Amino acid sequence: MEKTVNHKAWFLVLPVLVLVAFSAVIPLMTVVNYSVQDTFGQNQFFWAGLNWFRETLASERMWDALGRQLVFSGIILAIEVPLGILVALSMPKKGVWASVCLVLMALPLLIPWNVVGTIWQIFGREDIGLLGYTLNALGVDYNYTQGFFAAWTTVIVMDVWHWTSLVALLAYAGLQSIPNAYYQAARIDQASRWAVFRYIELPKMQGVLMIAVLLRFMDSFMIYTEPFVVTGGGPGNATTFLSIDLVKMALGQFDLGPAAAFSLMYFLVILLVSYVFYTVMVNMEKREGK
Repeated sequence: MEKTVNHKAWFLVLPVLVLVAFSAVIPLMTVVNYSVQDTFGQNQFFWAGLNWFRETLASERMWDALGRQLVFSGIILAIEVPLGILVALSMPKKGVWASVCLVLMALPLLIPWNVVGTIWQIFGREDIGLLGYTLNALGVDYNYTQGFFAAWTTVIVMDVWHWTSLVALLAYAGLQSIPNAYYQAARIDQASRWAVFRYIELPKMQGVLMIAVLLRFMDSFMIYTEPFVVTGGGPGNATTFLSIDLVKMALGQFDLGPAAAFSLMYFLVILLVSYVFYTVMVNMEKREGK
């Protein structure tokens, strides 16, 4: 007997496909169109081929921005993942205080990015900001608008404050999924706290930690609003990450062709790294399933 296939479910997916087409596919095709053409205004375009891609790859400016971006993302992951795990381990497992901690952890994630940048911009000012005024009163030369180290420290601390909660919440969810029988067996064996973490908690958190690393890498690699509000990419180009450099090229200089080629390569880098993380996650799940 031939099995009847019902395709009516596709009608439920159709609105999503239309929305994605308007919000993602059509703008992407526009960027591709600009990346292979040149324009002098008045809606007149001239074929440029792969010239903008060659120019972008040969640009020292792009490689400098990529280097700063990779360093920033590496520092962020090295701080936020261990700190998020530590916070999750310190949170109560049940009761009223567990709910209170979860709410407090979620609060920084609810603040819009531009508001986060404004908060830290004011917080770090040496005239009216609590942080900047206190550090300068203690004799520390802190000025994020002029000092390279101060600018980087401010941007990194701001991102850690804003996004460590995400890692902590994901790690906490992983900890909550561990059956109590594992802990009972560890107590019977008189395992140390480090042994419990190393052989029980950390392996059980690997899946959610990979998700946390993937999300934080993607977010940090595309960061724009917070550092732009605080430092504007300065001092000089000290905090000019890829996204800020791209916006300056597209809107500040109106170099649409190079900016389009730049954005496509930017997109491909994020896509490639995300695919690597996804492949690692799938392989981990397969090994755990065996």
